[in-house]
Amino acid sequence: MSAAVQEMSAGTPAAERLAGFARVTTDDVDEAAEQIGRIFCPHDLKPAQARASGFSARHNCAAFDGFSINYVSYGGTVSINPGCLDRFFLVQIPLAGTAHICAGASGFDAAPDRTASLLSPTIPTQMLWRDCAQTILLLDRRMVEQRAAALSGRAAGAVEFDPEIDLNAPSGRHLQASLAELMRIAERLGPSGRLSPILMADWRELLLDYLLNGQRHSLSDAIRTFSGQAECLPRALRTARDYLEDNACEPLDLAQLACASGIGIRALQIGFRRHFGVSISEMLLDIRLAGLNARLAQGSLDVSITDIAFDLGFTHLGRMAGAYREKFGETPSATLRRRMS
Repeated sequence: MSAAVQEMSAGTPAAERLAGFARVTTDDVDEAAEQIGRIFCPHDLKPAQARASGFSARHNCAAFDGFSINYVSYGGTVSINPGCLDRFFLVQIPLAGTAHICAGASGFDAAPDRTASLLSPTIPTQMLWRDCAQTILLLDRRMVEQRAAALSGRAAGAVEFDPEIDLNAPSGRHLQASLAELMRIAERLGPSGRLSPILMADWRELLLDYLLNGQRHSLSDAIRTFSGQAECLPRALRTARDYLEDNACEPLDLAQLACASGIGIRALQIGFRRHFGVSISEMLLDIRLAGLNARLAQGSLDVSITDIAFDLGFTHLGRMAGAYREKFGETPSATLRRRMS
């Protein structure tokens, strides 16, 4: 039995986490709505009882580059109506109490060690928390959408997740353990500490992988198809795609690609169109753009976009910049500036 379940059975609340990162501590409903709304987004907050008997609010937040780990608790029963989150995704893992989540057409109860929730920025959400404390992971919307675009071969756009996370499934258990570890790291560092750039990038990769490959969403099928994981994909095409991935920085040589895959050039061209929905050259371009986005996401102050582009096989910077903007909705320099801000 987990610590959270033991605490629930004993009738005591979950221990407060991230105490050194306190942002909001109040027994006033209006103050809680205003202050927490500044951190997350504006929302309606209403206690179930008119006099707000037993109401309290606590929000502790450790912010990182592109994501934050939070401890949020409400005493009493409160309804929370943020509508569409707009700027971010939220993973909410209950530590104590329960929460009823309505996300679009889905409605379910979240409880410790059973069910968590994943809220997408474009899906209207309403919640009812009952003496509830949760670990909350906030992920920047653009970061998630750009990674989904890089994995799926699509232009960056809305990604909508199945909002219910089964904490007893392997992916749910791994996600819960990872967020618990991230919270412990933040507590050890304290408010004045910082993760190294390498560790920051590692955590971004880990969290994005858990979400985009561990939880069902609107681009799951596209990612499986574009990555060559689809069950119906012929082995020759999977081999050809892996060859492009491994040799993306080299000029495209169709004869070598056909030799590596074991089928003719024409069969390859037809197969790419039929199974991936793109030409071979379009697939290669998308692989290179995804590589550029990933490199910029880990960029330092002295990084050269030109050097990275040439290293990845781009030969025309103007066309590269145009293709990058079309896929990710911003210029390479804008991605780098946002990562360094």
